[in-house]
Amino acid sequence: MGTKQNGRSAEKLCVVFTVRVIEGGEQGFLDMYDKMRESVSRTPGHIVERLGEPVDDSRQWVITSEWETPEHFFAWQQSDEHQALVAPLRQWVDSTQSLRFRIVKETAGVAS
Repeated sequence: MGTKQNGRSAEKLCVVFTVRVIEGGEQGFLDMYDKMRESVSRTPGHIVERLGEPVDDSRQWVITSEWETPEHFFAWQQSDEHQALVAPLRQWVDSTQSLRFRIVKETAGVAS
């Protein structure tokens, strides 16, 4: 279902990462996220990163990213740079969950 790239199928990957920020830890979390965002933006295969702030009192934040291929994401995730970046983040969160999906269909934006 993916697009063709160099004669083989290439499927984009969407990663949804939820973090529950500790009470009072929002600014520390945001500071660490900015460092991560800067790093990931220079990573081969990275397309876009989004941060979602909770609209209720849940303290549940959502980070979504899109990658050209799953291999690009996993190479970044397993890199020493990534490990060093996320280690300090743990002091600001009390739970995380990571979901990964191949993008098989998407809609295009409406032209204005």
